[in-house]
Order: sequence, then C-alpha cells, then structure tokens
Amino acid sequence: MSETAGTPTPDPDATVVVDDVTKQYAVGTTVTALDGVSLSLPRGSYTAIMGPSGSGKSTLLNLVGGLDTPSAGRVTVDGHDVSTADEAERAAIRGTEIGFVFQTFNLMPRLTAVENVALPLVFDGWSRADRRQRARELLESVGLGDRLDHVPSELSGGQRQRVAIARALAPDPALILADEPTGNVDTETGATILDIFEDLHAAGNTILLVTHERHVAEHADRIVHVQDGHIRRIEELGEDTDG
Repeated sequence: MSETAGTPTPDPDATVVVDDVTKQYAVGTTVTALDGVSLSLPRGSYTAIMGPSGSGKSTLLNLVGGLDTPSAGRVTVDGHDVSTADEAERAAIRGTEIGFVFQTFNLMPRLTAVENVALPLVFDGWSRADRRQRARELLESVGLGDRLDHVPSELSGGQRQRVAIARALAPDPALILADEPTGNVDTETGATILDIFEDLHAAGNTILLVTHERHVAEHADRIVHVQDGHIRRIEELGEDTDG
C-alpha cells in the first residue's frame, strides 16, 4: 500500500470532483465542518472515508450526495454541479445519478421489497411493468428473489440492507454512496453486504463508503482519512493490505 499526505488536485474527468470545499454551520457560533477539501473519485473507483466522530466525513458524503450545499467551493457529480443547483435540480440529480445506501435502511414500511426497489423509477417515468421487472432483477441479483412481496418488517436486518442496495441501483446511477452500510447488521451479514459491494465495484460502479471500521474500509481501493475538517492522508490499498 502507499500513502499520500494533504489534499490532492482534483481530476476533472472523475465521477466526483470536490474542489476546495468549505462547509460551515451557524450554531450560536460558527462551526467549520470542512475546510478547503479537494478530492476526486475516478470512474469505477471504490473509496472509503474514515475519521473520528465530528471529523467531517458525513458532511463530505452529504455534500457529494447533494443533500447539503457547501459554504464555498464546488462539487460536481458526473459533470453536474450540485453545489450551485437549487433543491429541485439537486433532487433530480439524486434521483438519476446517485444511489444511496443508509445505515438505517430507510425503506418504506408499507411497501413490499419489490415496491421499495421500484420506487425511484416512478419519478423517472418508467412504466409499472418495467419498474417491477427492473426491481425483480435487482432483488434476484442480491439473493432476494424469494422475498419480492415481503414488507420490511418481514425481513431480517441483512435482507433489508440488501433491499436498500437494490433500490440504490435501480436508476443505474453514476455513483453509489454508502453511509455505515454494515452498522446495523451482524458480522456475518456485514461480510455478505461487503461482498455485494465488491461485486458492484468489479462491475464498474463508482462507490464512496463512510465507515469507522478499519476492516470495512479495507475492502476499498483507497482510504481517505479525515480529521478536523481536513483530509489528513490518503491510503492507497494494494493486494498486500494484510502485510
């Protein structure tokens, strides 16, 4: 493995470009969550972000996902500037270019697995039959072909997370964002979830994963270490990470 210190120059051809981004919040006083951060996610890359609580890693994920906007700097996803887009534009980008996988699954409790996965496609103009076919194929790809018509309460935590992954993939996004995706499942199920992410990466998907667990981060190509709102170092992982 190798390491680079500091903040790299962003690659304009990357799936994600974070260019000199600062994020501040006013909470009685001004809190700087990110301070002049630059980062690129090459197409087809698998990047993990690690850092202690309050380091800025979740803020960075939210900015890349268009869930928040920077105080300064620029964020682009697949050529779309999410930092200057209004809420409607950001929602459209999130719906077509970005797939989210959350620690708490965020499934609709009254919808079946196949309906949850098909839901993003409703807003993208897919027909009912095409939505169901796409959802069925994705659920089969994550090993849930026999759970299509089960609601979340009838599924285990690991099964719910696999539904969430299938839902994230529904619109064929340019980028998959995962926030502590193994945080609410047991160790064995977590390993299965990570295997799915490795398969997605092998298929050419660009993945950005936030975690506080080293063994989870080591499934990625590189680890971006964030602390006090800065990128402290970038660790490139090779096949010899156990050494």
